[in-house]
Amino acid sequence: MNRWGFLSPLTRRGHALLWSGVVVTVVSLLFGQRDFVRVGIFLAALPLICLALMSRTKFRLSLTRSLAQNRIPVTGTTTSALRLHNVSRMSSGLLLVEDALPWELGRPQRLVVDQLGANQWRDVTATLHGGARGRYTIGPASLTFVDPFGLCRTTRRFTTTDTLTVVPTTVPLPAAPLQGDWSGVGDSRARAIASHGDDDVIPREYRIGDDLRRVHWKSTARSGELMVRREEQPWRNRVTVILDTRTGAHRGDGITSSFEWSVTAVASIGAHLLERGFGVRLLTIDGTPIVSTNTTSETFSGSDSVGGLLDALATVTNDAAADVAIINPEAFADGVIIAVLGDLSAPDADRLSSLRRSRTLALALLLDTASWTGRSQIPDDPSVTRASAVFTFSGWRPAICGRETPLAQAWQSITVNPQVGVS
Repeated sequence: MNRWGFLSPLTRRGHALLWSGVVVTVVSLLFGQRDFVRVGIFLAALPLICLALMSRTKFRLSLTRSLAQNRIPVTGTTTSALRLHNVSRMSSGLLLVEDALPWELGRPQRLVVDQLGANQWRDVTATLHGGARGRYTIGPASLTFVDPFGLCRTTRRFTTTDTLTVVPTTVPLPAAPLQGDWSGVGDSRARAIASHGDDDVIPREYRIGDDLRRVHWKSTARSGELMVRREEQPWRNRVTVILDTRTGAHRGDGITSSFEWSVTAVASIGAHLLERGFGVRLLTIDGTPIVSTNTTSETFSGSDSVGGLLDALATVTNDAAADVAIINPEAFADGVIIAVLGDLSAPDADRLSSLRRSRTLALALLLDTASWTGRSQIPDDPSVTRASAVFTFSGWRPAICGRETPLAQAWQSITVNPQVGVS
C-alpha cells in the first residue's frame, strides 16, 4: 500500500493546502521566520483535521430508487428518481450523487444535494434517453460526502439497481383483412383448417352473451336455430412474422440502419396484429423463435402481449451464423406468413419463396438496402426486383421498401393491393 494512501480522501484543494503548508513551514524554518512557521503549520493541519473528523463521522443514509417507466421506445425518455434519507442524528453536509448509466442512455448522472439534516429526505431526478434498443441496468448509485471546506471527501456505494428496456418504435398501421390458415388453441389438440371451411367444428345452440362472430352459419342453416362454435374450441388466426437477422443482409449503422428499419417494421406489424386478436409468432430467417425473457412461449396472443413482443425484439441483434440454407420449412407450415427481408441472392429468394403452402397468405417487405448507403431512393438494385418477381410468381404479395418508404404505405400495398409496391 502506498505510504501516502491515507491522504487519498483529500481533494485537490486539500492536497494543495497541505503541501503548501509544508513548504511554507520548511522555508520559514530555514529563514528563521517564526510567524510564517505558525501560518504553515495551520495550513498543513487544517486538511488533516478535516480528514480525521470525516473518517470518524458515521453517516447513515438510505437510498430508494424507481423509474417512471420500465419500458420506453427508441428516442423516448423516462425519469429516474432517487430518494435520499438521512437516518442519522447529524447533518450530512454537501453530497454529490452519481448514478452509473450505460453510454446508450446518456452520460452518467451527477447531481449535487445540499446539506441533509437529521431524519430529512430529498428527492433527486434525472432524465434518461433511449438511444438504442436493449435491456440496460441503471445504477448502482454512489454518494460522495464533502466537508464544509471542500478539503476531503469520502464515497459510499449502494447496491440497488433498476432495469430499463428500450424497445423498438412502433408505427400505426391501417387495418386490413388477413385471410389465411386458422390454428386451434386451448385444451384440445391443435389443428389447422382453411379460413373459409370449418365443417369439422362441432357447434352448439346460441346463448345470450355469445360473440356473434362465432356463429356457425352452415349449422344454423341446417337446424333453423342460431348455432355457435363451442367455447371449448376457441380459434384465432395465427401469423408467423420473419425477421431477417443475417449480418450481411443489411447496411447502414446505428438506429438508421436497414436492420433497425426491419425491427421497427416487425414490431409495428406484430403489435398491430396482436391488438386485433391474432396470434403472432416471431422467427428469425433460419426459423429460430424470438421469445421474451419473461416467457418461454413462442406465440404471443392478445393485446396484453404487446409489451412481451416488444421486449423480445429489444435485444435481437444481427447474427453472422444465420443462413437461409438451414431454414426448416416445417416451422412455417401453418398460418399467414409475413417476412421482412434484406439482401437476397437468387438461391435465397427461391428457397424463401417456397415456404408458402397452397392457399396460404404470404406477404413480404423486400428492403432495397442500397438506399441506406446514400444512393437514390428509387429501387434500382436488380437483385431486389428479381427477388420481387420470384416471390410474386410463388404467390406472395411483395413490396420493395427503401429508406424513406413509409411503413404504413408499404403495409397497405401488400394487404390491400396484391400488386408489387415500389417506392
